[in-house]
Amino acid sequence: MSLQKGDQAPAFEAVDQSGNLIRLSDFAGKKVVLYFYPKDDTPGCTAQACNLRDNYEALLSSGFVVLGVSVDDEKSHQKFARKYELPFPLLADTDHKIVEAYGVWVEKNMYGRQYMGTARTTFVIDESGIITEVIQKVDTKEHTSQILK
Repeated sequence: MSLQKGDQAPAFEAVDQSGNLIRLSDFAGKKVVLYFYPKDDTPGCTAQACNLRDNYEALLSSGFVVLGVSVDDEKSHQKFARKYELPFPLLADTDHKIVEAYGVWVEKNMYGRQYMGTARTTFVIDESGIITEVIQKVDTKEHTSQILK
């Protein structure tokens, strides 16, 4: 079941790279960019995170909160965030609850090998928790412009 524009965003809670418990409900009344990415410190994920970092002020001034989610653990997120000076929380979804709730834990195929992984997808959620945009074809180097368009 994949979520679409107009759907209520599933509630979640997870720990970020600093050990803070983050809940979607913490951001009621704010617009949220919830971006799912496959793996810390890989080329595409780094390009995407750095694009969001470099345009973070523009996102903030447009009223957005940015949350990254992957199935990597807190320690991995900590290293990734420190290495690239990422100013936003990266949620550790090690039990796959969030990726499954958002329908982005999918079967992937690389070099003929099938495995489960996170589909790079961004959900834009409005102030009342409704999904206003689902970006599935993420341009990792120009992601902010996809969000602010």
